[in-house]
This record gives sequence, structure tokens and C-alpha cells, in this order.
Amino acid sequence: MRVRMPGTKPQDPPRTQNAAGGPDLTRDPFFDNAKFLLIVLVALGHSWEQIVYGTHALQSVHTLIYTFHMPAFILLCGYFSQRFTGTPAQVRRLLEGVLLPYLLFELAYAATNSAVRDEPFAYTPTEPTYLCWFLIALFLWRLSTPVWRAIRYPVPTAAAVSLLAGLTTMAYDLALPRVLMFLPWFVLGLNLRPEHFALLRTSLARRCAIPALVCAGAASYLWLPAPDEHWLSMDAGYTDLDVTWPQYLAIRIGIFLLSAALVAAFFACVPRRRTVFTALGAATMYPYLLHGLLIRAGEAAGLYPYLKDLGVPGQALLTVAVITTVFLLSTPPVRKVFRPVVEPRLPRAVVPTGEDSRAQGKVERATTFHGGDGRRPR
Repeated sequence: MRVRMPGTKPQDPPRTQNAAGGPDLTRDPFFDNAKFLLIVLVALGHSWEQIVYGTHALQSVHTLIYTFHMPAFILLCGYFSQRFTGTPAQVRRLLEGVLLPYLLFELAYAATNSAVRDEPFAYTPTEPTYLCWFLIALFLWRLSTPVWRAIRYPVPTAAAVSLLAGLTTMAYDLALPRVLMFLPWFVLGLNLRPEHFALLRTSLARRCAIPALVCAGAASYLWLPAPDEHWLSMDAGYTDLDVTWPQYLAIRIGIFLLSAALVAAFFACVPRRRTVFTALGAATMYPYLLHGLLIRAGEAAGLYPYLKDLGVPGQALLTVAVITTVFLLSTPPVRKVFRPVVEPRLPRAVVPTGEDSRAQGKVERATTFHGGDGRRPR
């Protein structure tokens, strides 16, 4: 997410260091901070799932996080996909940065599930395993960007598609239920501008956001036991949720409005200046893809029943361990080791030639989910 400096051309390669070798001053730390905090919430959510049931307080926090963290993450994906027009270089980066990692980690998670959970090994890329659904969803969302640019009312149209998807019965091929039901957040991001985020980067917005999150957390605590978790994971239609279609539409609209309020509250609380984790927010793909393998390793070691038996100390220990792990997985040494599988390159035989490709070769490869070329939209 780079800010284009005055006087530079859109095709100029983004700078990664200043003349003194210091940090990249062309990036907006607000967005890198947001990305890192969101990936921490993603990892915490996946880890807490191992011990959450039967622990009322933790389950309420888990429910609260799932109300907004994926919508916020997907919204940023859309925001930083605004430059995607489907050029050969952009499609190549999409293949290298999203589709190839999906295929590689789909294989890794299929093998891990077989080893840890004693499941029959089955490599079926059309049926995403565990957290890999997000990569294939991002691939399809970004490919659809030109379509949403051609529609007069893209956000209401995407919302209608999302609601109608829940009224149908569809298989989980290519994570299609989630692709369609989470679609409005991606399209909303496509249509946001910096001035929209500026409204949330004020002291007044922050003063309103903190009470909103506290009240939502209290409501989540009182609400438990919550309804079916598939309401928030967006992977089930109204028949699977055992409600009538009018009830489904009413609840989904309510969830969308609640999520929108909490997404705004989250962004209002994100630090606006550089922090100790700002630089790590540029590499969210690494902790996202790798943390699930560590969770499976914890399952194999029988760690989670032990932590659950410890009660609150076990929950605190797991939380600290997850946050520390996300930090470590985002650091340069780890990225160097896993770059061949997280950021694989297409074989030279299929890399396009010409000026477009040579110019792109000078541009820093995207290491996050959120951007065609890593620059902030104009």
C-alpha cells in the first residue's frame, strides 16, 4: 500500500528505502498497522477455536472478532485492488501471489490433515481446505474487479448477490458460498477513497469507537450461547441454518449493519503512526498461510486439551504465544526461508515478455493480500 509521491509517474517502481537506508516513507503506516492487527486477530480466532467451547468469556470475544475481522480484511483487499485492470503483468502477479500459493498450501494442508487427524489424503484444489478458502476467494474477487467497475451501482448489486446466494443451495466448490456472501465487502473496498478512511482517523471517531466495541463485546457475552456460527463464517444458506427465507434476509441485513459499525470502529482504533509492528504489516501472507500449520502441529502434540484444562492461564498463554508467533512469522528471516512457497515465481516459459513484463520486474513483488502493485489507490 504505497502512497504515490508528487511528481512520480504511476509506473515508477515504488521505493522501499530512503537515501539513508531507513524505512520506507512512501507507505502509509495506518494501513500496515491495520493489516498486522487483522492478521493477529485471524490467527487468534483460529487458535481459540481449539479451546473456546465451554469458556464463556473467550467464546464471546471470539464471536465479537468474527463479526468484523474478515469483513475488514476483505474490505482492504478491495481497496488495494482498485488499480487492477487485468493487464498481463497484473494477472501474472495474481497467479504468482495468490493462485500458486493456494495450490501449494492446499497440498500442504491436505497432507497435514491426513497426518494429524488421520483423514484419508485427498488433494482436491476445487474444495479449499481450512484457511485456504481465502486465497481462492481473493483470486476470484480480484479477477472480477473490471466487472464491478462497469456496474452503475456496484455495492447494492454485490449486496443483493450476497443475500440471494444464501437463498440457494450450492456446494462448497471454490468456496463459492463465501466468495458470494463476503463479496459486498470487497466491492465496498473497491469504491472507497482515502477521504473515507480520513473520517475514521480522527480523535472523535476513536472516542466513539472504543465504547462501541466495548458494548458489542458485552452484548456478545450476554448473547451466548450464540446462534449457529455459520452466520458469521458465511458458508451456509438459509436451509442449513434452519430459518425461513424472510428470517434469513432480516438477520443477514442486521449482521451486515452490525459488521459495518464494528469495521468502522476497528479502523478508528488503528494507530496512525509508525509502531513496532508497522513494517510487519507488509508481509501478512506469511503468517496467514503458516500459522494454520502450527495450529495443526499443536493438535498433533495434544497441546489444546492441556491449555483448556488450565482455564484462564491457559487462554492467556495461548494468546501470548499466538501474537508472538505472528510477529516471528512476519520477520525477514522467516520470509526468506519460505519465500519460494509463499511467493513462488512462474516458470520463465510462461512469463510474458515485452515492456510491460520488464517494467514489472523492477517493481517490488507484493507480499500482502492487499494490492495489485502495493500502492495506495489515487
